[in-house]
Amino acid sequence: MTAETELIDLLHLGRPKVIGAWRVGEVIIDPGPSSCLGELLPTLEQRPPRALALTHIHLDHAGAAGSILQRFPDTEVWVHERGAPHLIDPVKLIASAARLYGDEMEHLWGEVLPVPGERLRVLGGGETLGPFRVAYTPGHASHHVSYLHEPSGCAYTGDVTGVRIGGGCVLAPTPPPDVDLSAWRSSLDLIEAWRPRSLAATHFGSYDDVENHLAALREHLDRVETMARELDAARFAAEIRASVAASSAPDAASAYEQAMPPAQSFDGLARYLRAQVS
Repeated sequence: MTAETELIDLLHLGRPKVIGAWRVGEVIIDPGPSSCLGELLPTLEQRPPRALALTHIHLDHAGAAGSILQRFPDTEVWVHERGAPHLIDPVKLIASAARLYGDEMEHLWGEVLPVPGERLRVLGGGETLGPFRVAYTPGHASHHVSYLHEPSGCAYTGDVTGVRIGGGCVLAPTPPPDVDLSAWRSSLDLIEAWRPRSLAATHFGSYDDVENHLAALREHLDRVETMARELDAARFAAEIRASVAASSAPDAASAYEQAMPPAQSFDGLARYLRAQVS
């Protein structure tokens, strides 16, 4: 990482290495939820962002976007065209999240404010924005994009290159509603074709062993697809937790659980598999 790059640990619910916001020059990649603004704002106030580059609009990545724009009138938001309408009017986004989190919504994610449409830069994939190349990388979400910072060779990949905490195992977060494993595998091929020197994930950190990381994620996608067909939710979750325990530091287990609840990953895969046979 260069001196112009910083990983800001948002200390979600007070726990380290769950959600990270990346600062690359004047761009913030995935600012996280409003519940974590107390950790992010000191950095933004020192150097107001020119842009918030969203990989996707899930609240753990983008929930603070509207709140940040209220404070910084010259900041714009980069977002895929499928996600843009739900930033302008977040009612459906909030309702979808509420089905997963219920009464915990406010505690987990804080306030979700709309983003004015005139402050959006709507992406389709294939754009070049300053030092960044943009690619459409669905799989985790149908509106997911990734950003290659060409000067450093670092690919900022949100959730599409998985969750990896403290150098532990690589897991695929597969929550409802629009996981697509076929699209996900194609997105990994696209990121690999960039030949990045490192991968920067929101959950959590930057990794230079790109080839091994992508191979591990592909293997994991194959495994969880089979597991979701053959196991019930409780056994699926037990297998995921066993993978974390076998390959990660003991203090990483809670961070993995918070960043990627296994029950949600099972639900997203089960929905995907049902759609394949309907």
